[in-house]
Amino acid sequence: MRRIEFDTIAREVESLCIAACYELNDDVLGAIEQAARRESNPTAAGILKSMVENAHVASEQRIPLCQDTGLTVVFVEQGADVAVKPPADRRGATLADAVNAGVASGYEKGFLRKSIVGDPLNGRKNTGSNTPAVMHLTVVPGDKLKLTVMAKGGGCENKSQFKMFKPTADREEIIAWVVEAVRTAGADACPPFVVGVGIGGDFELSCLLSKKALLRKLSESNGDAFYAAIESDLLSKINALGLGPQGLGGDTTALAVMIETAPCHIASLPVAVNIECHSHRHKTAVI
Repeated sequence: MRRIEFDTIAREVESLCIAACYELNDDVLGAIEQAARRESNPTAAGILKSMVENAHVASEQRIPLCQDTGLTVVFVEQGADVAVKPPADRRGATLADAVNAGVASGYEKGFLRKSIVGDPLNGRKNTGSNTPAVMHLTVVPGDKLKLTVMAKGGGCENKSQFKMFKPTADREEIIAWVVEAVRTAGADACPPFVVGVGIGGDFELSCLLSKKALLRKLSESNGDAFYAAIESDLLSKINALGLGPQGLGGDTTALAVMIETAPCHIASLPVAVNIECHSHRHKTAVI
């Protein structure tokens, strides 16, 4: 059994939080640059070029890409042969404790806006640390710990949707609903979007799949040709909406659409859409 120090995990999460909020991944930045080059609407092209410039300034000056530095979502793949070694003064501390310690430290050291309220309805008082993070844990073979931090802004998250379809629903019905979900997101969710779609599982799993889909490289299609074709059709139909960058019109409403699937009950067909804005911020490390 490999034991990883609590502080090692916390430091890695701290670093990922700061990097995610300061630096767009190359695939995202490249997609925006490509969209700017092919955009036929001059206003939209100018907005896209400004997004590219903003990304370069944020990275070079070590400042946040966006003032909304998001709710911290952490995907963890924990090897079955890995355990957390807590510090002497925190016996019983868990992996979740290490992740939250790293988030709190990262948001403090990175001068990132803290946006989490401790109670959703009663008082809505800010926790002052951007914790607790939302953590999704998967146990996998091996002795490694994979951490992926996503900074998920409130504006785009608020426009995500879920629907339980009848199991007789066909491909075109699903496509039409996803396109409408993106259309209603509009300018409020800061296009151009990255659109994650989860199909199958159950109520909660479909929503998780839609967010997990956002972690793929934008250039990577679904490994199943059937779903890869749906991704392509969705991207074309979404861009045909003409919402454009920041909702001001243009050819580029979405940079990518990515679908993840899971088996489901014979009586069910859950579908979820998770909207991500152009400032698509996530970083990964393996310990």
